[in-house]
Amino acid sequence: MADTQAQKMKPTRKMTVSPVKFAPLVRDLPTSAVTGVLGNLELVKDVKMDVTVELGRSQLPLKEVLQLGDESIIKLDRLAGEPVDLLVNGRMIAQGEVVVIGNNFGVKITQVNKPKAIEGAQGGDSDGYEDAGY
Repeated sequence: MADTQAQKMKPTRKMTVSPVKFAPLVRDLPTSAVTGVLGNLELVKDVKMDVTVELGRSQLPLKEVLQLGDESIIKLDRLAGEPVDLLVNGRMIAQGEVVVIGNNFGVKITQVNKPKAIEGAQGGDSDGYEDAGY
């Protein structure tokens, strides 16, 4: 009987429970909303990034590296005429072909790799991009 009296003496609170409402994910938003959220790049337009064009790679023993000099030739892992990689901060974002404009070299972009997902890559290539083919 002591338990019954203790239960009667405890004040009871009325609780209201309602389902949790989360903000929609970016992929669930209409295009106009995404443009408003992600499209305002004005704050980061002046951020400098390292852009690298990679013709190819090669592994050499230190002995051969120390022997490099003027007119040395290094054999790369690509054939002449193959696309070059365009890397931004070490991440490949595009491929292109080397062009000569006057006395300068340049890269004509022929294929852009788009991000696999906004929240980050899950599996697949470690660079987080997939071939767009355009």
